[in-house]
Amino acid sequence: MALATTYSRALSGIQAPLINIEVDLANGLPSLAIVGLPETAVKESKDRVRGAIHNSRFEFPARRITINLAPADLPKEGTRFDLPIALGILAASGQIPSQQLERYEFLGELALSGELRPVKGVLPAAIQARDNGRGLILAEQNASEAALVEGLEILPARHLLEVSAHLNGQQALTLAEHRLPAQAPIQDDLAEILGQHHARRALEIAAAGGHSLLLVGPPGTGKTMLARRLPGLLPQLTEREALETAAILSISDKEFEHQHWRQRPFRSPHHTASAVALVGGGSYPRPGEISLAHNGVLFLDELPEFERRVLEVLREPMESGSITISRAARQAEYPARFQLIAAMNPCPCGYLGHANGKCTCTNDQVQRYRNRISGPLMDRIDMHLEVPHVPLEQLQANGPGEDSATVRQRVIQARERQLHRQGETNCRLGSAGIDAYCRLNESDTRLLHQAINQLGLSTRAYHRILRLARTIADLDASEPIRTAHLTEAIGYRKLDRI
Repeated sequence: MALATTYSRALSGIQAPLINIEVDLANGLPSLAIVGLPETAVKESKDRVRGAIHNSRFEFPARRITINLAPADLPKEGTRFDLPIALGILAASGQIPSQQLERYEFLGELALSGELRPVKGVLPAAIQARDNGRGLILAEQNASEAALVEGLEILPARHLLEVSAHLNGQQALTLAEHRLPAQAPIQDDLAEILGQHHARRALEIAAAGGHSLLLVGPPGTGKTMLARRLPGLLPQLTEREALETAAILSISDKEFEHQHWRQRPFRSPHHTASAVALVGGGSYPRPGEISLAHNGVLFLDELPEFERRVLEVLREPMESGSITISRAARQAEYPARFQLIAAMNPCPCGYLGHANGKCTCTNDQVQRYRNRISGPLMDRIDMHLEVPHVPLEQLQANGPGEDSATVRQRVIQARERQLHRQGETNCRLGSAGIDAYCRLNESDTRLLHQAINQLGLSTRAYHRILRLARTIADLDASEPIRTAHLTEAIGYRKLDRI
């Protein structure tokens, strides 16, 4: 009887739990059984492994082979276990030494020829392998993704024979270098927005504090252009945040684009998107748009055109910063700290209040259109801003405003004040943080209470106004919140009952 163990990583949400692959060769009729909750692609690996071993000129043992994927109660999916299964069989049959297997973890799909093919979800596995003190052997096409993790021994290979030669000490695999991709320049610049000074100011405040923003205005006023320029105002991702964002892309069906390393993601799903497309799901849960926008911006254009039940799924992750997807057989949790930017028209035709007088919508039509967005969701949006039509002559007369780089410096300085003071952005302040850092004098407190009563706002809106005023004060480099900061913050809630 012969036994060998290799190591690999499964996928469970954004985590990559360690899988011990135990291969046992016993006497009896030739057979191969895989146990440990394998799904179809894992079960089919026995045929790929048999062909890869045979075509690599190794001997496939004519014995009773049992492969256990431990822990046995964790579902296993995908083709990532092909390489460690093949190496376990070769080690158990004495064709490669088993001593070297302890040093590495293995990921890779095998072709029938023995060539290694890439798999998805490499980045979470690479992070866990580094933290576990092992090297990682994987397909050459996955090396650039794994190389984002600093301090990890990465050994890319093209063929099963190269891996076996390395483990036999015959020809060592070349170590891949830790290399971060070059950053792409900002594509959408704020200087391209003519006029709309009030909207530009709101965008700067939203960027500085991480606040959510709703833009309301007729077609052609620049709502989408403004939203697409928000990522260029935000600070670059830290290395930890960049790894989190890249890991989510790695486990999804989206291709990770290295030129966007450390850039804030910008996701803009179409209004026909389903609830599953937004929050994630499926028989084997996958992240949705809100997780793909983690540490970045989620832009919902034509907000009332989304199904109401689809929009309602945003309420919980907007507060908690994560989403848990539960299915009968398994559960997965994904991070979802996104900044929501939404845009909508003021009425079904879009021209309510426009100077051309084209709007023909009745009051009932306007009210039904606006009621597509629930009060609880509107209450969770920090800033509600009207983006009016500006005549072309006035736009040309004003000329371009500040560019994104200039505004971004002010945003970075404001965020540094927040992180130094409280360790997080203002939009994440809890009740204790609001009490500690958002204090008002007596007259300003009366002013805020009066505004809350007149506008009919909730306690949640009360706290959001305080957070917003704190951000405006930070942009002004002011330690106390002054009356001007508070009144400006209140002004961004006047459209609560649009």
